[in-house]
Parts: sequence; structure tokens; C-alpha cells
Amino acid sequence: MDIARVVARRSTCLRRNVGALIVKDRRILASGYNGAPAGLRHCLDIGCLREQRGVPAGERHELCRGLHAEQNALIQAAVYGIAIQGAVYYVTHQPCVLCAKIMINAGIRKVVFQGVYPDPLALKLFEEAGVVLVHFGGSSSAKKEHRLAETEQP
Repeated sequence: MDIARVVARRSTCLRRNVGALIVKDRRILASGYNGAPAGLRHCLDIGCLREQRGVPAGERHELCRGLHAEQNALIQAAVYGIAIQGAVYYVTHQPCVLCAKIMINAGIRKVVFQGVYPDPLALKLFEEAGVVLVHFGGSSSAKKEHRLAETEQP
């Protein structure tokens, strides 16, 4: 999770800095952070439309010019031809419903997240799809438990 937090520092979002890693067989396959598409101006430079309109978290994603960290990580894997089916996502924040649907279709088997995000539909879809969700609290006991869980077979 420490690496995902480092990746999140590259975020250009004014609301939330999110980092994501896709990991398989204990190897990082791809990473992503939230921000504007390549070559476009960043929210840091031009402002946030959702902030300007007072849109609450978890609503009106279509008004955001940025991509989510989970989306960027998956796009990087696709661009470089990296198979991610059966992989694990490590994300600094719980995925939204948009990212949940993408992860489910990509064949992700587990999502480990730290910060909680208010999206009950995402949780419901993950549960229905059989994707394991792990809330990583960051304490040393949680880290130890997670390392042990990662050594087990899926």
C-alpha cells in the first residue's frame, strides 16, 4: 500500500489524490493515479468543474475531466499488452461503481483499499461478482494479516 500512496502523489485532482497498483504473483504489473487524460490541462491548472458546481463526492462522475487511478492503471496494462485477469488491485481509496464495473469485467479477483468512499452500489457489485474486498487499515497487525493472506492460494 505504501507504493500506491507514492503513486497517488502524482495525482492532479483537487478533491482526492488516489493511487492504484495492479499486482499479480507479487509483481507490480501497472500503476495509475487520478488526473486528466494525457496531453490535456490538469484540474490543478484550470480548476475543478465538480467543485465549482458543488457536486458531492460519488455523484456526477461525467462532469469530471479526469480519469480515476484504477482506470489509468488498467489502461496502462492494456497499452502495454499486460494480462491482468486474476490480479489484485491495491488502491489508496475504495473504488467507485464506475471502476468496480471495469475491474469486474477485467477479471480482478481482489481489491485492497485504504480510504473509504461512499459508494454502496460498488460494494454490492463486487460482492455479486465474487471479488474479495479487503479494507487495509494500515496498522502493523493489519499489514501482517494481509501479508499472510497474500501467501495463500486464491
